[in-house]
Amino acid sequence: MTSDAIARRETVDALRTVRELWGELLLAIETPPADVWPPRQLAHTLRAADDEQLVADRAPLVLREHPAPLNMTALDTGLAVERMLFDLADTLAAAVQRAETGDPRRWEFQQPGATDARRTAGSRAHGLHFASVWIEGRVLDEDTGPEQQLDGTPTAPPFEPLPPHLLHEARRTARVAEGRLLRTLGLDRRSTPVPDQRCPWCGGELTLHSAPDEPPTVTCSVGSECAAPVPLNERGRRVWGWGDLAALVMALGTAKPQ
Repeated sequence: MTSDAIARRETVDALRTVRELWGELLLAIETPPADVWPPRQLAHTLRAADDEQLVADRAPLVLREHPAPLNMTALDTGLAVERMLFDLADTLAAAVQRAETGDPRRWEFQQPGATDARRTAGSRAHGLHFASVWIEGRVLDEDTGPEQQLDGTPTAPPFEPLPPHLLHEARRTARVAEGRLLRTLGLDRRSTPVPDQRCPWCGGELTLHSAPDEPPTVTCSVGSECAAPVPLNERGRRVWGWGDLAALVMALGTAKPQ
């Protein structure tokens, strides 16, 4: 696989991760910083009543009122990720966009002299999802082939293929945005002691392990002597996989260490 093909794949993957987790970030802005335990992925499955909140308003954060955000770190991350992707879209549009005004595929630049906020924002008014999908289209060289009018007259394509240097700039920006979002949500690769909790079966220390695109796991510091009904990992420690974590939450709430 060529370096350009790898850059395309990694850029698309990073952009899709940002889109998939954007609702979680918006919810995080409106809630106090989450504790280490339970892990965010599991907490989401346990809060069915909050599902409607995840279908969040996609209006750009820069156009919203934020009178009292409960999580400033999440808000700062959201604003930074928006800015990175909006600025990247501006850069790509300036280089490869040929679409005419009125074409819905066109990225509209900001218009500082406009009379209302949304016109001033240009395509940024459509939010991060729109910008992310638009950038993905440029990275994949969509709409770069010849087109025809209704009468069959050939027309120039709305976009030119993305030059390699901008492809790799898009990759860098998308991965930086993805990394910051994952870190803010606690979904990056890390191992964190579970605070104020001990193994219900042996009293050992519990550690939460998380990584991008992988479900969280928990390990007990005690080896095979721990009687927890879960398998041992390669280091000889009891490990709760994704399917076991709900039972661990219940055990921590009801059982006492042996």
